[in-house]
Amino acid sequence: MTTLPASKRVKTSPPLIGTHNGHFHADEALAVYMLRLLPTYTPSTLIRTRDPSLLSTCHTVVDVGGEYDPAQNRYDHHQRTFDTTFPQKHTKLSSAGLVYMHFGKAIIAQRTGLDSQSEDVDILWKKLYNEFIEAIDANDNGISVYPSSETAKLEKRFNDGGVTLSSLVSDLNHDFSIASPPADNSTTTAANNHDPLNPPPSQPAPTEKGEDPQAAEDTRFIAASTLMGTTFLRKLHGYHNSWLPARSVVLKIYEKRFEDEAQGRILVFQEPTPWKDHLYNFESSSSSHGGKDSQKVLYVLYPESASEGAKWRIQAVPVSKDSFESRKALPEAWRGLRDEELSAKSGVEGCVFVHASGFIGGNVTDSGAREMARKAVEI
Repeated sequence: MTTLPASKRVKTSPPLIGTHNGHFHADEALAVYMLRLLPTYTPSTLIRTRDPSLLSTCHTVVDVGGEYDPAQNRYDHHQRTFDTTFPQKHTKLSSAGLVYMHFGKAIIAQRTGLDSQSEDVDILWKKLYNEFIEAIDANDNGISVYPSSETAKLEKRFNDGGVTLSSLVSDLNHDFSIASPPADNSTTTAANNHDPLNPPPSQPAPTEKGEDPQAAEDTRFIAASTLMGTTFLRKLHGYHNSWLPARSVVLKIYEKRFEDEAQGRILVFQEPTPWKDHLYNFESSSSSHGGKDSQKVLYVLYPESASEGAKWRIQAVPVSKDSFESRKALPEAWRGLRDEELSAKSGVEGCVFVHASGFIGGNVTDSGAREMARKAVEI
């Protein structure tokens, strides 16, 4: 790619971002996107190279250069001595984790309008790392989810490797052609002369036909960066607009659970609420601080929708967030039954169904769902 002399670029250009060319991965694709979310870097030019002389002219370098030095904006993790982790975590960081650790709170504040020093930003910062960034760090550093000693004898039921984000980014490393209508002659020159690493926001990505190999690779890298970055933003949006507001709701219901059942084994929400993450966190915190409840929550009740007259659900709490096993499934005698047959068997009016596995059931009314839960905890 064509670049200005370093002296002129420093005077006239925004901070230059550098990363390596060649085969790319999910971590640097995301790292570059995250940097460009900040006002300082939004107009930045990106250069992909392994040439030390070019990298030395960059304001910020990620995933290349053999140096981790935040004071100099160097964020590589490939050094033999590198062992940096996110606070209170054990997974070695990749370039995505490094950029997120240093710039994540500023990015979250910028995108949400929250104060960067607020507790909410800190909660979101940790949540996004736990649920999204850490897996990217682990994948890039070759760290398995489980110790090999625990999986040596396990045989996968199916191959799920092709549906991960890292796999989709890897696919973009390969040259490919997609048939498309011939371009109008009036736009051919603009398409062929674009800078693939720094496309104008309104200009669609060009096809690779007629491009030199490096320009084609750069185009694919930007596609990978956009894939990772937009996924990151969707996660942030969901956690900020749904998950975080639900935290205070779940806490309020959790603290009053003994009002609904003497041992606090039932939670009752008045509207559909994303409760799982928060419940496990509050239970863990309560246990670590010597909370009075030795019995964990077994059932969660909530209306199917916010509409007036909505039916109610009773859901068994899983043993862990990602488990299909319930702490206490609904009674076996109820499972697979519906309507009048279920009401007769359970002794509760208004029953709608209980799933065959016992993880969830339904009742026409709030009071009916409560009665199902009270009977189920004692069976």
